[in-house]
Amino acid sequence: MLVKSISGIRGTIGGRIGEGLNPVDIVRFTAAYATQRRAAMPDNNTIVVGRDARISGPMLSHLVCGTLLGMGYNVVNIGLATTPTTELAVTGEHAAGGIILTASHNPKHWNALKLLNERGEFLSDAEGKGVLAIAEQEDFTFADVDRLGTLTTKDYLPYHIDNVLALSLVDRKAIEQAHFTVAIDCVNSVGGIAIPAVLRALGVDNIIELNCTPDGHFPHNPEPLPQHLTQISELLRQGKADVGFVVDPDVDRLAIICENGDMFGEEYTLVSVADYVLSHTPGNTVSNLSSTRALRDVTCLHGGEYHAAAVGEVNVVTEMKRTNAVIGGEGNGGVIYPASHYGRDALVGIALFLSHLAHRACTVSELRRTYPEYIISKNRIDLTPDADVDALLRAVEQAYRAQADTLHCTLTTIDGVKIDFPDGWVHLRKSNTEPIIRIYSEAASAERADQLAQDIIQRVHALL
Repeated sequence: MLVKSISGIRGTIGGRIGEGLNPVDIVRFTAAYATQRRAAMPDNNTIVVGRDARISGPMLSHLVCGTLLGMGYNVVNIGLATTPTTELAVTGEHAAGGIILTASHNPKHWNALKLLNERGEFLSDAEGKGVLAIAEQEDFTFADVDRLGTLTTKDYLPYHIDNVLALSLVDRKAIEQAHFTVAIDCVNSVGGIAIPAVLRALGVDNIIELNCTPDGHFPHNPEPLPQHLTQISELLRQGKADVGFVVDPDVDRLAIICENGDMFGEEYTLVSVADYVLSHTPGNTVSNLSSTRALRDVTCLHGGEYHAAAVGEVNVVTEMKRTNAVIGGEGNGGVIYPASHYGRDALVGIALFLSHLAHRACTVSELRRTYPEYIISKNRIDLTPDADVDALLRAVEQAYRAQADTLHCTLTTIDGVKIDFPDGWVHLRKSNTEPIIRIYSEAASAERADQLAQDIIQRVHALL
């Protein structure tokens, strides 16, 4: 399978040309990206490449670096590196862009080329579409022998850690004095290198490492969801650590486990970090439309304004810049802290969370209970391939807009349809790859969240 989107190229390794992530397609899309960067940054001849620890990583890295050299670019290969490390390396090298070789939380037979601009941020919609158009037309020219690029290898993890330690709200002294015992699960990817290193730099001496060998052999499904985290949860349940941290293969998402083995909740990673940041630097926050309302509540308590963005990191970053937000991110455990950089970063999330926990001098479960309790229900409606999904969403919007005063609801249509009620919300989005409508709903109880979703599902079925 090969999935082409504005943020990059994702696919299963192997297969026929055009049907999987194989050498021919890797070269084609890398050359298209290099062509787009040349047009955008004609005087900049450097591109950074980093990768997670997937089994296919070395193969991709050789092809990508070789293609960039063949396009006349000087390549800074930072090797095994987290996504946020690669983002920081782009600005550190004053490069024209960067390519991260990672399929994030997807299983081991997937990999991807994630494409960055000169600010170390994901390409805009227009830039991403430009890359896809160039690849489709194969409209690129390789350099002659006298204009081939050069290859340099560097380790950017120390630079990343120094960036984290330099943040004014990261209190290394408080963390060190708290004498935390921290358990980590790094799913045998680059987190196994980065997370122990940043914890030691923060003054944490007692680290219990699970699955920290960066060989790409994921010991469980790499998406950091509760059903996949039984090993570390059981360790915490036995009273062996004060907190548990779990990251995905490229270390831009952070899940937290309480000292009693309970899930802190991936939605609440951002909520808790935002609470700490806002308590010291009041301001605005941003998350995407499908993230918990708890961030809005915490923001209001601190006197700030909450803003919602369309789903996708690039959309959240754009809205954060527009509103001058001091903290933002996504409900999947993605923390974006502009004081560091505009990208989801689990290293930054860990440092700020441990600072928060040290200042509060309480257990993780006690901290969790201080936040508003919401439950998110995730559902979907399967449609036939010929279904007009856009027309269905417009019909739902029109129906609820007509009853908005009666139902006391407001609607947002920047990304599908989101309907906000006084006691919860429902968000409908169409899939870009399947004939389905995804339906997320949230309320203070699972029963109410499910009810909100079912009401929408029944309305959609009535329209079919």
